[in-house]
Amino acid sequence: MARCTAPVNGHRTASAAAACPACSSRSGYRSYSSYSSYPYSSFGGSSASSSGGSRRSSGGGSSRTTKPRWSRASSSVMYTPSEVRTLNPIRESVEERASVPDLRDTFLCHAWDDRKGAAKELHDLLVSRDVSVWFSEKDVLLGSSLLREIDKGLARSRVGIVLVTPAFLRRVNAEGIADKELSALLARDLLVPIVHNTTYEALREVSPLLGSRSGLSTAEEPMTEIVAKLAELVTLED
Repeated sequence: MARCTAPVNGHRTASAAAACPACSSRSGYRSYSSYSSYPYSSFGGSSASSSGGSRRSSGGGSSRTTKPRWSRASSSVMYTPSEVRTLNPIRESVEERASVPDLRDTFLCHAWDDRKGAAKELHDLLVSRDVSVWFSEKDVLLGSSLLREIDKGLARSRVGIVLVTPAFLRRVNAEGIADKELSALLARDLLVPIVHNTTYEALREVSPLLGSRSGLSTAEEPMTEIVAKLAELVTLED
């Protein structure tokens, strides 16, 4: 009996399902965001991309043919229909709060262990796109109450980004600061999970609620492309 390859290679698109010996014969197969393929080694790309991009061409990349209504005509950033559906409610909230003064574009929730690595790289990429980011490394002053500053940062941000890494999963499992940030973000229902160097399956084991949310993953596209989508999401026309 053929074995399903979803736990390893992911079935986020019809082409990925078609390549699976167990699922290719099923009619009407629908993909889910719960599975993801191998993580990128860095924000810039993956070993599969450098060897011809076979993973991306057989995964989510092949179905990125859609542009959301908030994307500028001159933009070259393309989305899957699922990504547009996922981001549309968040975009609507951004538009509804357009007149609220002094809001940061994003609140970056991350593990303490990632503050000088993956989280800082993500922060710097967002800032390079003119996205204002609440980031604990620069916004919490020495001697301030971390939890109090986090509360204020959450209240004064339009969108929450959760950088899901192996370190983040460990912190949430241990019910640390990252867990408290995550609880507040989930209550607001305005967050975008960014899965990096781990999988949705691992996330669901630690946080089923967050794991049930659709998001973006560096297993399917470089972080630079993810950041381009986040920048479009929070940018309002003048």
